[in-house]
Amino acid sequence: MPRIAYVFPGQGSQEPGMGAPWAHTPSWGLVDRASRVSGRDVAGLLLHADADTLRRTDNAQLATFVLACVAHAEVRDALPSAAPVAVAGHSLGEYTALVASGALTFDDGVRLVAARGEAMREATALTPGTMGVVLGLDVGAVQRITGGLRRDGARVWVANLNSPRQSVLSGTPEGVALGAEAALAEGATGVVDIPVGGAFHSPLMEPAVARLRAALARADLRTADVPVVANVDARAHTAPDLWPGLMLDQLTSPVRWLDGVRTLTGSLGADLLVELGPGRVLTGFTRRISPRTDRVCVSVPDHVPALAAAVGAAREDGAPVHAAHGAA
Repeated sequence: MPRIAYVFPGQGSQEPGMGAPWAHTPSWGLVDRASRVSGRDVAGLLLHADADTLRRTDNAQLATFVLACVAHAEVRDALPSAAPVAVAGHSLGEYTALVASGALTFDDGVRLVAARGEAMREATALTPGTMGVVLGLDVGAVQRITGGLRRDGARVWVANLNSPRQSVLSGTPEGVALGAEAALAEGATGVVDIPVGGAFHSPLMEPAVARLRAALARADLRTADVPVVANVDARAHTAPDLWPGLMLDQLTSPVRWLDGVRTLTGSLGADLLVELGPGRVLTGFTRRISPRTDRVCVSVPDHVPALAAAVGAAREDGAPVHAAHGAA
């Protein structure tokens, strides 16, 4: 039996119409529930919103979170005896992971994600920022570059440590431009702009902290049924009292996804990482971080029975799960 870890994508994985394949699944009822809890038309976001509408921070986060919860519910029901050894989520995906672990109810997750998205959108209006993906350069080199630029007065930070040779810059437009120029001079193969208006996971998100703190004070965090690997410290946690601080720190601190995957596949012993929700970004990161680890993405309902069949086959004969639809 494979030791499964579920991982959940963050903002940026959304795309128009991403809910349509799931609209007739049993778990689609979560979408209607999320609409009632949030006072937002979540079905409209998942079925009818265009790319510009979904790019807006609060819309992207709520839609991605809810759809990932739908995918998780379908997989959980299809694999009732295959409980994960751990879960994790990239940025926003951490909230989905907390729901999947039992640390948060779905309703509280919806409320927190709605508050987080609105708070981050307001913070971007106060201090416009941007982000850029650095390709082909060791993450340590990118950290040294940004540290040097900040000593010279630039406002630029490393927001995501995604894989050994991919990281994300975050800061003011001027700061990110300087970081991109320096990274290319150091040997980066490219720097790709991310079409966002905010400097996520940097100190420029500090204005969002107070609103999220108020929302967290009203949430009922519980002891997780399975460990959740946090973005901030890449460590596994189950205790509920730690999560408010970790979730607040995540707003202004880098996502240590590279180290988090190493925790999942190392000390926690996961040998199959299943990405649940739109896109397959995390599946690609896993291939670069831990190439010997089996990995599967479940981004449409057709992937669910394929995953169940592959896990069943692995239980029978120990075969790898790469054959499941969506593996990369």
